[in-house]
Amino acid sequence: MSKKVVLITGTNSGFGWLTANSVAALGHKVYATMRDTNGKNADKARALSQVENITILDVTLTDETSIKTAIDTIISKEGIIDVVVNNAGIGMMGVAESYSVADVQEMFDVNVIAPFRLIKLALPFMRKKSEGLIINITSGFGRVSFPFSVVYSASKFGLEGLSEGLHYEVRPLGIDVAIIEPGAFPTEMSQKARLASDVETTNGYEELLAVYPNKMVAAVGQLFETLKPNPQDVADAVVDLINLPKGERPLRTVVDPTTGEFIRKANEAVSVEYSKALTAFGMEGLLA
Repeated sequence: MSKKVVLITGTNSGFGWLTANSVAALGHKVYATMRDTNGKNADKARALSQVENITILDVTLTDETSIKTAIDTIISKEGIIDVVVNNAGIGMMGVAESYSVADVQEMFDVNVIAPFRLIKLALPFMRKKSEGLIINITSGFGRVSFPFSVVYSASKFGLEGLSEGLHYEVRPLGIDVAIIEPGAFPTEMSQKARLASDVETTNGYEELLAVYPNKMVAAVGQLFETLKPNPQDVADAVVDLINLPKGERPLRTVVDPTTGEFIRKANEAVSVEYSKALTAFGMEGLLA
């Protein structure tokens, strides 16, 4: 297997941390991004930088200049980017009405626009080589929208939409776009997800919020205790996609040992009808 240059975002914890270590262990050259490497993430950056094959880049994903500087740095050193893993994301919880416009903008800026910025900057180099892989980490909640996570789901739906159409656009050019849909895992991101900021509106939902969020948290906790989902499974899914030959990587991979079966079934049903729709519109050549 040829060694690849791999850019991974959000590597200070969770899926990103595990993925960076797992990919580097195979001998690939990993550029691991996180923000504030001289501040709150200094210890994480220092620890990860000591791992063989990993280089740390301080990147603020909501800053286009910061992202472009990172891409330019990789290209100047390596000449190519073979794989982009858009892992970084943020989460919020609350009834949809309790999100401020600023909350929604922040969620979409990190979860949708930042991946698009990276994709747009990396694709010209991949097209020149007629080879490349873009992996976008979405969520099972990017396939269905659950109560109390509506805006988070909307942002992940956005990343799914970007990924699905792009998968077929760049496939004839030798480039693969793949989605990984994790379920619930005990990671720092899930633990740090904050509440939407419009507290006054939230007060109007007191009766509802007194019941259902607690039931959901209890149910997830029980699933964690019983099934013990391991975040390493997501990192392993990234490795598996990198290892697969070009053109054989599936569009969607569900990684959810708790409740993922219904997402798999939804994906299978949509795939069949999607293929029919592309064929009906004369684009069956993109399915090959």
